[in-house]
Amino acid sequence: MASKDDQHDWITEVPKVSNAYLQKFRLYETRSNFYMIGRSKDRSTWRVLKIDRSEPAELNITEDPTTYTETECCELLKRIHDGNNSTGGLRFVTTCYGIVGFIKFLGPYYMLLITKRRKIGVICGHAVYGITKSEILPIPNSTVQPSVAYSKNENRYKKLLCSVDLTKDFYFSYSYRIMHTFQKNLSTHDKGQFLNETMFVWNEFLTSSIHNQLKNNLWTVALVYGYFKQVKLSIAEKDFNLTLIARRSRHYAGTRYLKRGVNEKGRVANDVETEQIVFEDVPEGCPVQISSVVQNRGSIPLFWSQETSRLNIKPDIILSKKDQTYNATRLHFENLVKRYGNPIIILNLIKTKEKKPRESLLRVEFANAIELINKDLPEENRLKFLHWDLNKYSRNKSTNVLALLGKVATYALNLTGFFYCQVIPNSMSQESDDFSLKPPKYQTGVLRTNCIDCLDRTNVAQFAYGWAALGRQLHTIGYIDTTVIELDSNLAEDLMKVYEKMGDTLALQYGGSAAHNKIFCQRRGQWKAATQSQEFFRTLQRYYSNAYMDGEKQDAINVFLGHYQPQIGKPALWELDSDQHYDVGSRGSNFFVEKARMIKRSLSVGNMIFDDGNVLCEGSSAIGITQTNEESETQSESLHESDLIKESPNSDRIFYNRDSFNCSNFLDVDWLSSSGNSCEDETYERSTLVGSPMGGQSTDNVVNEMCTFASDNELCATNVKDGRGGFSDRFAEWVTNGDIMFP
Repeated sequence: MASKDDQHDWITEVPKVSNAYLQKFRLYETRSNFYMIGRSKDRSTWRVLKIDRSEPAELNITEDPTTYTETECCELLKRIHDGNNSTGGLRFVTTCYGIVGFIKFLGPYYMLLITKRRKIGVICGHAVYGITKSEILPIPNSTVQPSVAYSKNENRYKKLLCSVDLTKDFYFSYSYRIMHTFQKNLSTHDKGQFLNETMFVWNEFLTSSIHNQLKNNLWTVALVYGYFKQVKLSIAEKDFNLTLIARRSRHYAGTRYLKRGVNEKGRVANDVETEQIVFEDVPEGCPVQISSVVQNRGSIPLFWSQETSRLNIKPDIILSKKDQTYNATRLHFENLVKRYGNPIIILNLIKTKEKKPRESLLRVEFANAIELINKDLPEENRLKFLHWDLNKYSRNKSTNVLALLGKVATYALNLTGFFYCQVIPNSMSQESDDFSLKPPKYQTGVLRTNCIDCLDRTNVAQFAYGWAALGRQLHTIGYIDTTVIELDSNLAEDLMKVYEKMGDTLALQYGGSAAHNKIFCQRRGQWKAATQSQEFFRTLQRYYSNAYMDGEKQDAINVFLGHYQPQIGKPALWELDSDQHYDVGSRGSNFFVEKARMIKRSLSVGNMIFDDGNVLCEGSSAIGITQTNEESETQSESLHESDLIKESPNSDRIFYNRDSFNCSNFLDVDWLSSSGNSCEDETYERSTLVGSPMGGQSTDNVVNEMCTFASDNELCATNVKDGRGGFSDRFAEWVTNGDIMFP
């Protein structure tokens, strides 16, 4: 983000779309080489790339420096064909739309190609694409491909790589830097413009070999993983285009229980940058007003984890004490400042008090970390920490949760601002008197939201922020006279649907099921029984995915991102333990020694333990499946978080006993609410589904009960030898595809 002291007064030009970008390719082969012919969109520029096929274990790529015309390129291909007549000549292989990258397991190199694409949006004339089809091709020809004893493992690695579905939730652009925010792309003077530029590029590892050899990215595409949606909306009979982008970080990436908290480099799990862009709907060639706002979500930046358990639907939280000075936490927030500037506002949605302390203990540790970090920061740069127990307020029927979160969003927007500019087409003169330019606005700082998974509750809060920001964006553009959009309006409902879809997409990627959207469903007045049924099935789906599928999914991510690189003579990836507590990409001499120091796993139900094995809080009562999801659970609030914290009975306000504590940066958001609504402590009770045979059951028999419940639909099998804990292929397909209900 641009700093307030280093900004252009005007942004008066739409970024140019250069025809020099290669956008369509044809792949040919001879016995000794691949030849890739790339051309620009207007067919004015033709380039040639040669890939050597004679070396089975090396990747040699050469780029022809000549820029050809179409006729010249055809003549070149004919000469190549004639020169290789004795070995079969030149053969056409496929049409493609860019190279995803190159990878090597135990045998030859492979090339990954995009063979079909679909247009999913346009940003200032720059097309954004999704992938419809991809292919993987071995580089060496069949005569030099080695026939090795480890071909079984080679095929397994290849299958792992191919299980990363590029046709789902990956997107790219040839000419627009989609991995960057709109403000960063237009504010080229930003000194940090190249900082973390590959943070959201998921094929960075796959393209490193070709980039190192060619020193350019003409032939590859930069794949961003997350969510992209562009829709046309209207207010006051005026149309505008809204684009919602979610970018997942490739650092410390993975699945829900296998990637938690922070790593030693300050990278957090489920780190997602969300950008909301509003484009004024005007005829092509006219000046256009554009606004964008960015927010962030990410796991609680502490060393903590949860070990997957097939017997416990709600695994223990394991809190490590190895970073008592919170250096990794400090690194994480320093990185946020480099990316977005100050202030950093933290909205923490986890629980205040619980019958068995779990989330609340993380909350205390998080607060301690922020307090310690703030002591070393000047007052104007201190982290602003907002605690708000969303579960507590959502249980109070008289509390308008979204309205209260909207007040939090307004507070954050007042501190960070948002980006706005008015740009003119390249063909128009800046001295034209037909329009007047408004000065640009810049966002400095960011709102960072988290719950436990950063999925369900977080998505509700991110919608509230997007809703509050949209009012300001439209007001600045001149579409509305006020900065507030009514929550009951059609526009707010349309925006909610887009955020709800984004939440479902991100939840499927990280958690294995669509998001729990209880608050959205209640807002729309959906039938309570139907909502409960939907929440139950999503809990069931998430449990199955986490317990039975996430291990292989994590392996595939590690291979794709290059965090694990196979080596002959070393244990295979699937022979290693969980990578939750060490960097699987580290191949140093102590790699396998560190594996032996894995944190102990706990099989107890409901325990909160430290990684030295000491039980902090014990509890053995089972929790029913309809009530186990961490995003919709209802429990009594009988225990206080810590001796360090005192809470008033009718608020979430936190009071620290330490004299050195600076309360100005630890904010409670009750004061933002004019209604003063709060929830009294509630009696602990299970929420039981209407007519569900699983209501009131313990988690000890979760697997058996799931099979009993689904037996009428033939989704569960009694044979447990299939490696999925007794679940049939139909059930696995239902989980994988993310459907809400049983077929």
